Amino acid sequence: MVKALSIDLGERVVAAVSAGASCHKAAARFGVSASSAVRWVSAWRLTGSVAPKRTGGDRRSHHLEQHAGFLLEAIEEQVDITIAELQALLKTQGVTASYGAVWNFLDRHALTYKKRQLMQPNKSARMSQQRG
Repeated sequence: MVKALSIDLGERVVAAVSAGASCHKAAARFGVSASSAVRWVSAWRLTGSVAPKRTGGDRRSHHLEQHAGFLLEAIEEQVDITIAELQALLKTQGVTASYGAVWNFLDRHALTYKKRQLMQPNKSARMSQQRG
C-alpha cells in the first residue's frame, strides 16, 4: 500500500513555490513528482494545509442512509430478509446499491442475521450398530 509523503516535505515544496519557484522546479529540487507538487500547492491554496486526506474506508454506503426508514421497515416486516432481497427492494425505489453497500449499512445499524444450514452429521462420530 502506498504511504503518503511527509507533511514537512509538502510544506517545503509549497514554501519554495511561494518564494517564486515553479512547481516543476520545486519538485525537482526536493525529489518528488511534479504532480505531487501541483497537488500540494493546490491543497495549500484551498485549505491552507498540505496534510493528506483520509484513506480507505467505506465511501459508498452512506447514500443509503436517506433510505434508512424504508430499509429498517422492510427488515422489521421480514426479519430473515436477505441482502439480495434488500437490493431488489431498493431497486423498486430507483436506488442501485451494491451487496457491500447494503452490508455496510446493516453493519452500521448493528443488524445481523446468520442463516446457517443444517449441520451435516459428523463422519468421524461413532455410529450405533444394530445387531440382527
